[in-house]
Amino acid sequence: MKMFSYFKNLIHRYTTREPSPSAADTKQALSESLDWNLDFFRDKFDGSADLTIREMEIEGTKAAVITIEGMINKETLANAVINPIMRTFYSQEDPAEKYEYIRDNVLSSSEQVEVGTFEQAFALVMSGFALLAIDGCGVVLAIGLQGFSFRGVSEPTNEVMEKGSKEGFVEPLRINMTLIRRRMKNPKLKFETLSVGSVSKTDVCLCYLRDTVSPEIIKEIKKRLSSSTLETVLSSSYLIPFLEEEKNMCPFSGIGLSERPDTVCGKIAEGRVAVLVDGTPGVLIVPYLFVEYFQTMDDYSNQPYFATFTRWLKYLAFFIATLLPGIYVAVGTFNPEVFPEELMNKIATAIATTPFPLMLEALVIHFIYEIMREAGLRLPKPLGHAVSIVGALVIGDTAISSGLIGATTLMVVALTAISSYVIPSLYEPIAILRLLFIIVGGVMGIWGVMLLFSVVLVSICGKTTYGVPFSSPISPFSLFSMRDVAVRSSWKVLSKRANTVQHMPGTTAMDREGETEAND
Repeated sequence: MKMFSYFKNLIHRYTTREPSPSAADTKQALSESLDWNLDFFRDKFDGSADLTIREMEIEGTKAAVITIEGMINKETLANAVINPIMRTFYSQEDPAEKYEYIRDNVLSSSEQVEVGTFEQAFALVMSGFALLAIDGCGVVLAIGLQGFSFRGVSEPTNEVMEKGSKEGFVEPLRINMTLIRRRMKNPKLKFETLSVGSVSKTDVCLCYLRDTVSPEIIKEIKKRLSSSTLETVLSSSYLIPFLEEEKNMCPFSGIGLSERPDTVCGKIAEGRVAVLVDGTPGVLIVPYLFVEYFQTMDDYSNQPYFATFTRWLKYLAFFIATLLPGIYVAVGTFNPEVFPEELMNKIATAIATTPFPLMLEALVIHFIYEIMREAGLRLPKPLGHAVSIVGALVIGDTAISSGLIGATTLMVVALTAISSYVIPSLYEPIAILRLLFIIVGGVMGIWGVMLLFSVVLVSICGKTTYGVPFSSPISPFSLFSMRDVAVRSSWKVLSKRANTVQHMPGTTAMDREGETEAND
């Protein structure tokens, strides 16, 4: 028992993070002494070059304006804060009364926050606020003067659409909130902010419709974000593992990611929660279903018959990108008689003239392709064309003419690569599953491919995200919701009643009222 207690205490010591003394110091209240507060600021920032302290005197009372260089608009600071304060006549002698008069009558900024602790002061000054501190007052006034540079609103490069809006999210959180509010002028649309990351203190905003979203989903998201052990959050993808289910064996994520405001607004209208992270243009969508990976905004801008056609193309491309190489290797290795006679002769000739087995040949080509893809992504754009030319010459012509790779195998890999880009949001799981299917097909044949496919199918059907089945509305089946899954119905049909994703304990959570209405 003593040994058990020893190891238990040892594990607890290394897994429990205690707050650092410096973090505890910042939670203390501000002092009434201006000099003490300024010394505390200088000590915590340790002489950082971007900390700016403008000391001044307001008719016999010492004061200071604390800012961070590059985070504020200097012109607005001079015209809206410093000049009005210095040019005003004050009849008050008490510093507290003088502070209240400045706050209520002198400053015209619409965004003012009264701060009483150093923790709040640090968070605001590093978010683009100017802090006005007066000697003799135990609080400071934070004035919103954000003026940092940021990338302008432009079309997202990862979700290019033929029709519809050309606006995409940017890095500043407030701009992204505005892009959503412009499209949903509804007072029930709520933005709720919180801080994540013990070091970075990154602002995270939850956006949802109060009358549509499930309270259980909101509660669970807040719980998971507050329990995250991250020190820094530099991208919205950092939060995905914490928002996912704990026992997640499915290769596909139940958390969506989008850079388009119109896509996010459409999901919010269905009862989802958008998680906006300051500093990144990617917005998380919670919860997210498997069928939604095959839906784009262009589907709802095109005619229903063409949108249905393109959607089925995406389904077909998914199966080709995932299963085709594995089936090809399995059949070519164990059951070549399944191929047509002419194709079988060519494949047999190619296998006989190449030095590698069919499975190894397919794996080598896929690894070379992935290497070329990574090189094309990371290299500067002028060199990207050179990589494409070299890849085409080495793989497309030289490898075949030298007898290292068969032409049929190269054709299968090329078709697979093209199909995988039809659904770019699923590229990562498809790339890994494709390699697994090749290995299983080369070792166990077609029965191994079917077994692995059954395992993947069971993992998709068995996955839930915030109480909602990940495979909804296919499993469990909802006839009402299939109007936007198997086909894309016209807006006359879709506008009658919208699908909503709700967490309802003890049910399958896919718009039960709408399904009953459709069945009636």
